[in-house]
Amino acid sequence: MLRVRCLRGGSRGAEAAHYIGSRLRGAFTGWVQRTFQSTQAAAASQNTCAADDKAASPVPKDCLVCSYNEWDPLEEVIVGRAENACVPPFSVEVKANTYEKYWGFYQKFGGQGFPKDHLKKAIAEIEEMCNILKGEGVIVKRPDPIDWSVKYKTPDFESTGMYGAMPRDILLVVGNEIIEAPMAWRARFFEYRAYRRLIKDYFNSGAKWTTAPKPTMADELYDQNYPIHSVEDRHKLAAQGKFVTTEFEPCFDAADFIRAGRDIFVQRSQVTNYMGIEWMRRHLAPDYRVHIISFKDPNPMHIDATFNIIGPGLVLSNPDRPCHQIELFKKAGWTVIQPPVPLIPDDHPLWMSSKWLSMNVLMLDEKRVMVDANETSIQKMFEKLGISTIKVNIRHANSLGGGFHCWTCDIRRRGTLQSYLD
Repeated sequence: MLRVRCLRGGSRGAEAAHYIGSRLRGAFTGWVQRTFQSTQAAAASQNTCAADDKAASPVPKDCLVCSYNEWDPLEEVIVGRAENACVPPFSVEVKANTYEKYWGFYQKFGGQGFPKDHLKKAIAEIEEMCNILKGEGVIVKRPDPIDWSVKYKTPDFESTGMYGAMPRDILLVVGNEIIEAPMAWRARFFEYRAYRRLIKDYFNSGAKWTTAPKPTMADELYDQNYPIHSVEDRHKLAAQGKFVTTEFEPCFDAADFIRAGRDIFVQRSQVTNYMGIEWMRRHLAPDYRVHIISFKDPNPMHIDATFNIIGPGLVLSNPDRPCHQIELFKKAGWTVIQPPVPLIPDDHPLWMSSKWLSMNVLMLDEKRVMVDANETSIQKMFEKLGISTIKVNIRHANSLGGGFHCWTCDIRRRGTLQSYLD
């Protein structure tokens, strides 16, 4: 969820298609346009945990991994770690996804750990969150602690790491498959290492495991002259379909996708390009339909503090970042709810996100939601909807760029594959 989610959303589809088409020339124009449409109709058959083609040992009938949406009863979840979290170096892609008032912070501390006292409080908050989830009957798994300050070098770039705090950013569970996202920030190139032990365990228990093509993250992946100087610049560039990431190679963060059964919604953002979306569309077809949606957002990155689906036909839609395709959902009979303005103080450090982490909630089931203990307004909204609130304080953890949805990746929810848009 990094959730520099602060800055998310997208441009209008037609404008973005025109822009990318001109960049990629005629050879790619067709598939860029097609990514603005849903994939072929979903196959009638339902995915199961049993593989059609068995390997040396048969796949167990009962998979530990199985999740189709964001609201079925949660049984097992990965919760991230704040330990050893480092400030990413102030590279062009980081600059494009952070607020100007924090640029000095990145320039000064890039490659170093986050402030120790703040990090200590964030670690304690997430530990308490894990304890509360366990108390609600949810199995909690944690990634491995890693020293993210270690410098690394590839043939194309040098960097230090960031953290293993936001599993939602790097892992997407679709049915019984775990998909590792390639990521788009150089500081997150090796972030998958924190999760490999867990993923291997899930694979050995019968789950599918897919790693998307790893980008080189060469200079060509980024617009090195991306002209951002103000919020006005960001709005203009987003409206023109211009992003810091190019179409040089596929890239995407898993947090730009959100699931509703056979329909999966995605935004073109600063970290997810059309090639990455097209890779996912082809990979998941024909059982799943991938739809691109866009928002009035000056700097899109990660969808779940802009458009968070919390139930069958029930979505939280950020009033500051309206969805250009909202009529699609209304015509399908969905209920669209605008959450209240967040209550987090202006002076609270949000190095990688906006205040709208208040709507970045985790559904334990259709009638239980994990929500920030300080955000009383959204608590009242949920209670009016008949949804019980599980209140947890992760205010310091928010500073690292994520809310409850970002800090988690649901591995197993008790439910079946269904269509909610037809």
